Amino acid sequence: MYTREQASKLRQAFWTAFGQYMAPVTSVEGIPANWINYKTGLKNVYFRMQADKKKASIGIEMTQPDPEIQQMFFEQFMALKELLHSTVGEEWEWDLHTYDENGKQISRIYAELTGVSVFNQDDWPALISFFKPRIIALDEFWSDAKYSFDELR
Repeated sequence: MYTREQASKLRQAFWTAFGQYMAPVTSVEGIPANWINYKTGLKNVYFRMQADKKKASIGIEMTQPDPEIQQMFFEQFMALKELLHSTVGEEWEWDLHTYDENGKQISRIYAELTGVSVFNQDDWPALISFFKPRIIALDEFWSDAKYSFDELR
């Protein structure tokens, strides 16, 4: 077991390494991207990458406080489901009105990798291999899909 401080340092070390690994990769539009804190340009819509002691996930999270507005965003993503799946090259999970680790209601579209730990440096190549193509594919998807959300801004 790790102390809270050790766990925090390991997590930080992983995300720093991932950020450095991704630094030379530009967005589909050819500009530098902050891959770890990707900006969608939509309030309460995030591309999130998470890793803990048992699994990793990457996805789109909608955190609008109003459940009806959150559902409207989710439904707009549903209209783009085929584009998303063809761009990322796989089927993702779709959860309308689930809860995050803090008990906040969110909706999310995500892919998961189990059997890996951010605390095991031997798993870091597998984590990077999981995150890298998916965040790049999300960027590619978003370059086309973001205009579908103009009316919801």
